[in-house]
Amino acid sequence: MTTHDKVRVSVLGLGEMGRALAGALVKDGHTTTVWNRSPGKADDLVAQGAERAATARDAVRAGPLVIACLLDHASVHEVLDPLAGELAGRTLINVTTTSPAQSRELAAWAADAGVTYLDGGIMAVPDMIGKAGSSVLYSGSADAFDRYKPLLDTWGTSTYFGEDAGLASLYDLALLAGMYVMFAGFLHGAAMVAPSGMRAGEFAAMAAPWLSAMTGAFEGFAAVIDGGDYTVEGQQSLEFSDLGDILAASSDQGVSTEAVAMVQRLIRRQIDAGHGGEGFARVFESIRRPQ
Repeated sequence: MTTHDKVRVSVLGLGEMGRALAGALVKDGHTTTVWNRSPGKADDLVAQGAERAATARDAVRAGPLVIACLLDHASVHEVLDPLAGELAGRTLINVTTTSPAQSRELAAWAADAGVTYLDGGIMAVPDMIGKAGSSVLYSGSADAFDRYKPLLDTWGTSTYFGEDAGLASLYDLALLAGMYVMFAGFLHGAAMVAPSGMRAGEFAAMAAPWLSAMTGAFEGFAAVIDGGDYTVEGQQSLEFSDLGDILAASSDQGVSTEAVAMVQRLIRRQIDAGHGGEGFARVFESIRRPQ
């Protein structure tokens, strides 16, 4: 497949993300068949040039490449198990959010059915698909990734991590873990300042540039972790990082301390083990080796 080749592709699942993926394919000129349990969700795509399939079986039969963007792991099996025979000899790219173990199970299921399998983790919200900043992580069949990469690139930057079908999911969920903890931290801060009369929008204007600047610390933490020496000079110590004042201020404001207390427990575990003078990056060890 070259950059200019167009593919006959079928998209199963037309939630917000499925519609965004299918829409990008239609816009790029690929013959795109779409299917959803609720047929009405295909109307806009059909108006743009997509072909509507009455059944999932019809959608699978429409072309060599099938994209699954369904609710969860169970729904993938619910839709595709009855179609294993139809899928044989085709390529299935599953971008449904699943755990690494579930992705590996689907890869094994596909292999047994004679289906080429590629797993994808979408690092974007629907509005980002096809735009700068959108990226999708892939693992599984290298041949499928290489063959269809020009098509996949219509969604965002495509990165391949190897034959282990579970790796895309692992890296996707790891990145989401960082995102959700950051979101919780922002919401905690917004709750802290609310009793003072500051609106969440005002706090967001303060928090966004501060948090963006702090992401510059990631590389330094990573270098310390990879080097395995938490005594390297120039780090903020665990003792200095104690969050007691934040917890006290939160309590004084009458808000929950749960989000910050989680981080404090990770810090205290290392301090109590005698590592208080070492760098904050050592919290990694509290997470990697849970009690």
